[in-house]
Amino acid sequence: MTTKLPLTIGLVLAGGQAQRMGGGDKAAIEIGGQTILARVLARLRPASAQTVLNANGDPQRFAAYGLPVIADSVKDFAGPLAGILAGLDWTARNYPAIEWMVSAPGDCPFLPEDFVARLHAVREEQDKKLACAQSGDWRHPVAGLWHVGLRDDLRHALVVEDLRKIEIWTARHGIAIATWPDKPVDPFFNVNTPEDVAQAEKLAAQ
Repeated sequence: MTTKLPLTIGLVLAGGQAQRMGGGDKAAIEIGGQTILARVLARLRPASAQTVLNANGDPQRFAAYGLPVIADSVKDFAGPLAGILAGLDWTARNYPAIEWMVSAPGDCPFLPEDFVARLHAVREEQDKKLACAQSGDWRHPVAGLWHVGLRDDLRHALVVEDLRKIEIWTARHGIAIATWPDKPVDPFFNVNTPEDVAQAEKLAAQ
């Protein structure tokens, strides 16, 4: 495993519409006394040169976190790929020497401590420019590592091809998969419904 990680920007995708929760920000939900966003940041910040949030709407609702908030550059809620593109473009503008960005969904309260390190290790082993997480039999395409140099290709896919499926685009470039066990707790358990909130509270108590 890589002992010293390459400089990496951490992006939290907090721009979902939370329709199954009745609207609002899933990242603001508290699990075990902490917001999900605070829990995600606790995992990303130690491994990131800078952490940013991708969210649409009023950025002031995240002011307490003191982080840059970037909106999708592709409008009409084009899905998580639009957030990834916004993060890659922001990285290229603000940190042109940094080649890597890691993304994490803003609704995963149990992100593993070795999340960024393991993604870098697997993409290095397989010589890929993309990597994503898998727990058990489930792949998590937005929990991933992205090479900034792919942003123009991603923009073309989104704007010209109207592509929305992450795994179709990543398959074109080849992607390394980093695996984690999904027991006793799936580290990529995501909160989509009120029932998920209750389940997450139980898991956090363990």
